[in-house]
Amino acid sequence: MALLDGKKLLITGVLTDSSIAFHAARLAQEQGAEVILSSFGRQMKLTQAFAKRLPVEAPVVELDVTSAEDLAALADRVKEHTDRLDGVVHSIGFAPQSVMGGNFLSAEWPDVATAMQISTYSYKSLIEAARPLMDGGAYVGLTFDATFAWPVYDWMGVAKAGLESANRYLARDLGPHGIRCNLVSAGPIRTTAAKSIPGFATMEDAWPQRAPLGWDQTTAEPAARAVVALLSDWFPATTAEIVHVDGGVHAMGQ
Repeated sequence: MALLDGKKLLITGVLTDSSIAFHAARLAQEQGAEVILSSFGRQMKLTQAFAKRLPVEAPVVELDVTSAEDLAALADRVKEHTDRLDGVVHSIGFAPQSVMGGNFLSAEWPDVATAMQISTYSYKSLIEAARPLMDGGAYVGLTFDATFAWPVYDWMGVAKAGLESANRYLARDLGPHGIRCNLVSAGPIRTTAAKSIPGFATMEDAWPQRAPLGWDQTTAEPAARAVVALLSDWFPATTAEIVHVDGGVHAMGQ
């Protein structure tokens, strides 16, 4: 029996085949799950193209997490493909370049608010929109260890800290409904999101030397495996947790 046999999942954030979200979708299908993707706007064509590269082409539903209309319609759109959801993956994050790359002090509120809405508040918005289809199950998000003030990460780091706090509150409030809420904290991976961060190379270059297990910045598969494991029934009593998939750097100090 495969790890996710019979599971029905909604996975957000598939924009390239190098992303954690894409590899999580691929591995989930290989482990027996039925996968639905979401996208919107100009990104929709990209998601649809990469959906065809999965072992089984996945349907794509429209969802802009900043749109109240899209959030309200999500359950009905997913129902066109499945009658329930057993798990949801939040792989959504964005911040204008004006709030990263050394611009912490000069960043202005409208751009910071954009980062917080998309990267933090959407974590609550997405699961609330999906809840009508869930009777228990798993919610998994992605973070980048927010316990440190990383070079160049700036307000995106603050947004991730908010995400990590939101995960604890969601675990508290959704636990009575049988929904487990956990995050995977991945080390730096050369994804589209990483490339959008000015000066990201200054943060990632030393990672392989600092990691006790070493670190391969070119593959998202280790992080994706953790996502799939948390979506499975093998963590029935784990919630409000952050699973680090970073080669061990988080425990090594400065």
